[in-house]
Amino acid sequence: MDLAYPQPLIAVIVPVIGALIIRLLDEDKAFARHLVALVSTAVVFIAVASMLPVVLAGNYITLKLFHLIEGMEVYLRADSLGLVFGLVSATLWIFATIYSIGYMAHEHDQRSYFVFFVISCSATMGVAFAGNLFTLYIFYEFLAICTYPLVVHAGTAESVRAGIKYISYSLAGGALILLSIFLIYDLVGTLNFSAGGILGTVFADHGTRLTVIFALLIAGFGTKAAIMPLHSWLPGAMVAPTPVSALLHAVAIVKAGVFGISRVFYSIYGVDVLSGLNVTHILAVIICFTIIVGSLMAIKQTVLKLRLAYSTIGQLGYITLGILMLHPVGALGGLIHIINHAILKIILFFCAGMIITVTGYKNLNQLNGVGRQMPLTMLAFAIGSLGLMGVTPIAGYISKYYLLVGGLESGMPVYSYVIMGSTLLNAIYYLPIILNAFFKEGEFKKKPGYEAPLSMLIPTLVLAVFSILLGLFANYTTVPFIEAVIRNAF
Repeated sequence: MDLAYPQPLIAVIVPVIGALIIRLLDEDKAFARHLVALVSTAVVFIAVASMLPVVLAGNYITLKLFHLIEGMEVYLRADSLGLVFGLVSATLWIFATIYSIGYMAHEHDQRSYFVFFVISCSATMGVAFAGNLFTLYIFYEFLAICTYPLVVHAGTAESVRAGIKYISYSLAGGALILLSIFLIYDLVGTLNFSAGGILGTVFADHGTRLTVIFALLIAGFGTKAAIMPLHSWLPGAMVAPTPVSALLHAVAIVKAGVFGISRVFYSIYGVDVLSGLNVTHILAVIICFTIIVGSLMAIKQTVLKLRLAYSTIGQLGYITLGILMLHPVGALGGLIHIINHAILKIILFFCAGMIITVTGYKNLNQLNGVGRQMPLTMLAFAIGSLGLMGVTPIAGYISKYYLLVGGLESGMPVYSYVIMGSTLLNAIYYLPIILNAFFKEGEFKKKPGYEAPLSMLIPTLVLAVFSILLGLFANYTTVPFIEAVIRNAF
């Protein structure tokens, strides 16, 4: 049943209003700026969370904004798949906002930072609750434009180069999606998302054309999802402030890419059409390559944020691999990993930011013994790392379990072998950081213990505890939630 409630529009509009207010405030009005940013993101969370019972009951919340031509409207539609991305993003944006208050305390041009930080939340909500491919494209490009100033915030030559690369990749990917929009509209006369897809009626007569469109869409969304070889913008974007890096790698940009791929699979093509086209095996080879090579490249990195960046490339592959299994169990693992990876990776980036803020060090060989100076920070880092390795009871284990089972039940055990091999590589690049921080002698051994500001430390520790609780009670939280999503998608 389609219901006309205002929550999707509230989630999109409130951050825009908040950003305008922040822009009008004087630069020295720090408290007011922080309050507006926090209230804006909190209102977004409340609006998104309030849709949860309605959508999980099998309803849709729709709101048409503009009508261009028949079948190509700009409208918002909250369904169960969009709610996964929207709820994760809205929740973590609050934590990132609190963290930003402490991290940006001594940085320049804070007003501009918070303007784009808040308005990026609007673009992310638009992606989550887009009702058709055209609306998704608009907010997808809006998100790239809003986050570009955050990537180049430092104003250095390095940040400008990274920003140019980032926006070039993003706009090029968007151009491929735009081309796909016209091709799909020409075939079926609509772009509206539908459970089971919209291309089933033309599959028999236009199989080759549908294969080309699929390749264009995967390349377009795969740019932000950092599918190799479209990934090189991601490590360069690490010059951004750490809260921005956290959003890029855990919440907004890369998740918008994998969410777009989810829409292609479940809302544009559908499982039956994709099975008939037989294109997922080719994509699976690319994704498996991305997972393994991304993990290997992470091992080689000597800068903490770069190691986390390449880790993200591999971890995103888990999500896409689960989706392309075209099996409910694999999809369950992939979609749960959207949640688990977002929480665990934002913890790691928060910890990296605190280490850099307190010590000024960025290289891994400088961090021996840092756990003695910053024990709570490194404890949270250990929780995030172990979670992404799949250690019970931290949240990450449950998604890896379903991905392993999904690979077996879909008749492709090689997918399970890739997940297991990648897990071993996860341990190789995460465990030395933890062990060296707590047990290896370094220049921190004689320094008194102290941590980062509470506004940075508290949200990090809360998320670390939450990740453990989410793992312990997964069978009562994320698993039934995502199972309801998959019932609607399949």
